[in-house]
Amino acid sequence: MTTIDWPDIEGLSVRPFRGKEDFPEMVNVINASKAEDKLKFSWSLEDMERAFEHPINTDPYKDELIVLMGEKIIGTTMVWWSQGLDKIRNYNYTAKLVPEWRGKGIREAMVKWCENRAREIAKTHPEDEVGQFYIWASEFEKDWTRIVESNGFKPHTYSFIMVRPNLDNIPDCPLPSGIEIRPVNKDQMRMLWDADMEAHKDGFEPVDWPEELYLQWLNEPIFKPEHYIVAWDGEKIAGAVQNHIDPNANIEFDRKRGYTENIHVGREWRGQGLAKAMISISFQTLKDLGMEEASLNVEADNPTGALKLYTRMGFETEKKVTHYKKPLW
Repeated sequence: MTTIDWPDIEGLSVRPFRGKEDFPEMVNVINASKAEDKLKFSWSLEDMERAFEHPINTDPYKDELIVLMGEKIIGTTMVWWSQGLDKIRNYNYTAKLVPEWRGKGIREAMVKWCENRAREIAKTHPEDEVGQFYIWASEFEKDWTRIVESNGFKPHTYSFIMVRPNLDNIPDCPLPSGIEIRPVNKDQMRMLWDADMEAHKDGFEPVDWPEELYLQWLNEPIFKPEHYIVAWDGEKIAGAVQNHIDPNANIEFDRKRGYTENIHVGREWRGQGLAKAMISISFQTLKDLGMEEASLNVEADNPTGALKLYTRMGFETEKKVTHYKKPLW
């Protein structure tokens, strides 16, 4: 393991995560970084509590490190892993540090701690698996990008946060023959989830999502299936768009933005214009809910051609995110 040389700064110390008592200051670390990194999302104490309720492929008490200046938390790390359907295991980590303490070697030491911890975890996994580090940084996270690239990571692909700046001139895109839009009820949530996961197996570098993620999805405050556009072919789900609104972020950033996320179409219904039709209906749904713009995330290399489709539907790039990889050993 790499030796970690923490900077010789008076008052600097590190310790393991202690549980809920750390949450308020962990939220403060995120919020203190928003202006510097141009992070436009809302994150509250309740959001932090939900995020830790069903941890996915991580043990916070072993895989989270707290960085302090005196008694105040100034940084946090987290290490976790995900299993690709190609049997490649990705080891991910974050190293969040408030801007005023960046550039002093603290974040670089946090990265070394994360990589040491990831390699410890990897030793508990099958030896014949291929392991790699996989992390990302947006174009506005200058300090994080500098550290990542100086630490041997190479760009692998890109994704984009896209925004349709208005909900005017909504195109008229008819549904394919035999398809109808119907609500999805409480007893059909697992069916919808499974349809989404199956469709995304054909996406870019799909992963094997664990049950904990399904539980997280059901408990998110943005989980509003009454706003979803679900396309049915008889009793089969042909596709869906999981529209949602984040009212706290809209208040914080003085906007009226809705999200057309988790857009998916099953294999047998592709190439018939179903995605366009569902997105068009979603625009009207968000507009009826008082929204003035729509947003989504998309991978640049999505093999279904999603990026071109979204561009044709009026979405524009708001933020570019670089995905980085490097060998684990």
